[in-house]
Amino acid sequence: MSNAKILVVDDEPGIIKLVTSYLEKDGYQVFTAIDGPSGLQAARAYKPDLIVLDIMLPGMNGIEVLTQLRRESDVYVIMLTARTEETDKIIGLSVGADDYVTKPFSPRELVARVRAALRRLSSSSPRVGDVLTFRHIRIDTGSRQVWVDTQPVELTTTEFDLLKALAEQPGMVFSRERLLEKVWGYDYFGEIRVVDVHIGHIRGKIGERFIATVRGVGYRFADERI
Repeated sequence: MSNAKILVVDDEPGIIKLVTSYLEKDGYQVFTAIDGPSGLQAARAYKPDLIVLDIMLPGMNGIEVLTQLRRESDVYVIMLTARTEETDKIIGLSVGADDYVTKPFSPRELVARVRAALRRLSSSSPRVGDVLTFRHIRIDTGSRQVWVDTQPVELTTTEFDLLKALAEQPGMVFSRERLLEKVWGYDYFGEIRVVDVHIGHIRGKIGERFIATVRGVGYRFADERI
């Protein structure tokens, strides 16, 4: 996605400067904010394609910012967390973060993660596509819409891509690593727990029984084609 707009929200000037430098070298338009309230305001004003959001922010922490953002936007969010803040990672994902990067991080890793996310987003705009039809679930891969029986279900970009990856090969068991590769990109550097959290979100929206856990291996789509 050329000329994509990236918002970086962090209260450490050194990180802001470093990340901005690397992202601009990659051709992105970068906006910055140094606290929670200004980050939320910038997200509303600039409507970025992707947000890099620190959890520990003055004024309003990253979890609060993300919670408010998710009421009005499906923008892709990569959260920055401290290495020891495992609880914050899970909370961040549970309120709608698509991915996270652990501090200290390599700027090249972050840019690679941003690049992979934007590549996915650029290929996910509405278009004519296949409709995957099952006994209870229907997935329009072009318009990116999902129905359970006759009820429409709202999924985030990441949730839709994860469900689609499973449903395109129903019954096949996918390891978490394989799902990371298919959904987050081949150059994904994160941890496999991100898959589990997003699977939990999808199950909460479409029902537990449609994605089966294969203990010690991964997940498979469990609805039947018709």
